[in-house]
Amino acid sequence: MRSGPITRLLIANRGEIAVRIARACRALGIVPVAVASEADDGALHTRVAAETVPIGPPPAAASYLRTDRIIGAARERRCEAIHPGYGFLAQSPEFAEEVERAGLIFVGPPAAAIRLMGDKMAARRAMAAAGVAVVPGFEGTGDEDDVLLRREADRIGYPVLVKAAGGGGGRGMRVVRAPEELGGAVESARREALKAFGDARLFLEKVIEEARHVEVQVLADARGGCLHLFERECSIQRRFQKIVEESPSPLLDARMREDMGQAAVAAARACDYVNAGTIEFLVGMDRRFFFLEMNTRIQVEHPVTEMVTGVDLVRAQIRIASGEALPVRQEDVRQDGHALECRVNAEDPARGFTPSAGGILLASFPSGAGIRVDAGVATGDVVSPYYDSLLAKIIVHARDRQGALERMQEALGKTAILGVETNLSFLRTILAHPVFRGGAATTSFVERDLSAWRPQAAGLPDDVLIAAALADTLRPAPVQAALSHGTGDEETDLFSPWGRLDGFRTGAT
Repeated sequence: MRSGPITRLLIANRGEIAVRIARACRALGIVPVAVASEADDGALHTRVAAETVPIGPPPAAASYLRTDRIIGAARERRCEAIHPGYGFLAQSPEFAEEVERAGLIFVGPPAAAIRLMGDKMAARRAMAAAGVAVVPGFEGTGDEDDVLLRREADRIGYPVLVKAAGGGGGRGMRVVRAPEELGGAVESARREALKAFGDARLFLEKVIEEARHVEVQVLADARGGCLHLFERECSIQRRFQKIVEESPSPLLDARMREDMGQAAVAAARACDYVNAGTIEFLVGMDRRFFFLEMNTRIQVEHPVTEMVTGVDLVRAQIRIASGEALPVRQEDVRQDGHALECRVNAEDPARGFTPSAGGILLASFPSGAGIRVDAGVATGDVVSPYYDSLLAKIIVHARDRQGALERMQEALGKTAILGVETNLSFLRTILAHPVFRGGAATTSFVERDLSAWRPQAAGLPDDVLIAAALADTLRPAPVQAALSHGTGDEETDLFSPWGRLDGFRTGAT
């Protein structure tokens, strides 16, 4: 992997992670360069960056997934490095290779590690060879017919999980509880996997009933150093996607925490890993843990680890890519207090988490001791239907779990986003639920305990209603046009400082 000094870095992403990377760059004295589709013209991540390069129409396939345009933008703006963030091209070994061939630094792991761990069947075999326990299952070649898959499913025992070999994000996955359901599940999973990943191979895993999802953050440098930064529990999920994360896990004791940390380091070493990565485990009711997968990138929930360890993971990524050694030693890493993260999404939980798009009339986030907000939007921005629904992450830190729960409830209560549907009320319900408060929630919690959830009818505070009315009345005309007719290609700046409602003053920071 190429390394060296970085003075200018291109961020090949958007939203809150692009904002997060830009701020880490500025802290390191590096010039952050953003890219933006037409839908993201003037978006928050472009306002935080020093420069922005337009890369194409709104669909991701025509913009954020165009490797030629992204690498061309890096060359045009004289960047030495590219940070992919998460999603889009972050786990594409082909992109990592193209970045290297262009003579640029890829802020992430080697392409070989991405390729190995991105192939879920190959990753299972590699982990088993390294002595890391994997979920009981069947890999085969991935192209087996229904007869063989049924025989293997019978051997494993129902329920089984049909999984895409090249999958991720919950796509290409089907839970099968009876033999007669297998054929249809295989067919639909293959179809989805081919469309999403260009890879129709499938394999089977035993469903670990009432499982907990616990992951371990790892960091490795190019000098042979490798360590873990403890765990995050991510059992609160909807449709296989996380919405609440915390550290420490209420499930783990000291011995189990040490065993999982060592297993994660062994997994990272087994694939010659460099940079930040996450080893994900499933933990059964008997407290046995099994390797699930490795995410070869920075995680959405990385702030949870930063809050309890004090290690800035994004800065560490950039420094490792520059050729530096790990910023800490294993014996120096400690868990301090308790951290929680809630993902605030533009979606309607009462309607199957249907995404919501539109203009943000008001985005008001909390602040104060022990509260951190990583936001990708602000008042006046437009939530596009083309991308992920994540708007912001609310992260809190306190001395213990009870204190973190109370602080998060307070922080969510002070968060107001108007103009699009959000999951704020749903998040507050989760935090108040006795199963979650007791630290006993599993990955089936949302589906089992909150499937019939509906928001309580409650009026908004007068100050929020007044702010929303003012925002609707005073927002710039181009934003009104964007909401009515799409982003278009008006030359007028949608986010002129003269139309902003966030206290901006010229000459001020």
